[in-house]
Amino acid sequence: MKVVLTFDMGEAYVEELRTAFPELDFCPAYSEAEQMRAAADAEIVFGLITRPVFLAAPRLKWFHFVGIGFDPVARQIPEFRTGDVVMTNARETHVVPMADHVFAAILAHAHRIPELLEDQRKHQWNTKHYVRRIIELAGTKMGVLAMGDIGRAVATRAAAFGIKVYAVDILPMAPPPGVCAVWPVERLDQMLAMVDWLVVTAPRTQATTGMLNRQRLALLKEGAFVVVVSRGGIVDEEALAEGLYAGRIGGAALDATEVEPLPPDSPLWDAPNMLISPHTSAESVQLIERRKAIFKENLRRYLAGAALLNVCDLEKGY
Repeated sequence: MKVVLTFDMGEAYVEELRTAFPELDFCPAYSEAEQMRAAADAEIVFGLITRPVFLAAPRLKWFHFVGIGFDPVARQIPEFRTGDVVMTNARETHVVPMADHVFAAILAHAHRIPELLEDQRKHQWNTKHYVRRIIELAGTKMGVLAMGDIGRAVATRAAAFGIKVYAVDILPMAPPPGVCAVWPVERLDQMLAMVDWLVVTAPRTQATTGMLNRQRLALLKEGAFVVVVSRGGIVDEEALAEGLYAGRIGGAALDATEVEPLPPDSPLWDAPNMLISPHTSAESVQLIERRKAIFKENLRRYLAGAALLNVCDLEKGY
């Protein structure tokens, strides 16, 4: 049985897999040309996959996606919806660093860290500039769009800071510990109007694409801070930039944008109080180890005929 590895986790991991599963033929292939050649007789692909590679793999039965948000794969390869190939992902492996990143951004804004760093670069001691400009987190309100794994981790951290957390989600649920309420999506507008921090952790689906449009962003409290760590295309980025330049939106942190890489001429780059990271919020040292472990466990299950972990629901989008 042939397994094509399309995401480079190092030669040591390839050898680890070969030792653990000596009956399998592991084939590292890190360019699309290599992948298309290797895929012809592959039963399993681990990592990333393009449409040409998928079409070149008539014997493919299982694709394990190395990340979480598989919506780009599903859009590019609609056959996943209609065919028999099972897709799994690395759900939960990204939770800790992404939730940490949310608070790195919030604390940076609350304590004016970018301005402090600029003053430091200029050798400038400017105490008066910061008087009455630091924001205490305790007693503020946070709204979380989607109370999934990442949303729960963000809420746990928020509660430790004394932030009152509210959320909206498509699924009815009891509020997790530290969350005041989880409302249906119909109450999104109400949540937007009351929060100081808006955190977007929702997957990009047909329902969430464009959800935070111009009209909804206008509902935010003046000075609210927006964090996007899940997917671009949920927030109207043009309206967000306009709100930042006008000073009505207090700041934003984007780790995901609708177009990636973000075009050099995007107004988001120079928007006031903007922090942009190149979709790296999850890239911790520990992340790779968790990715490795979940594929090994799922591979063990696959060979044993057991149920796989994290089977992707192509209709729901998560």
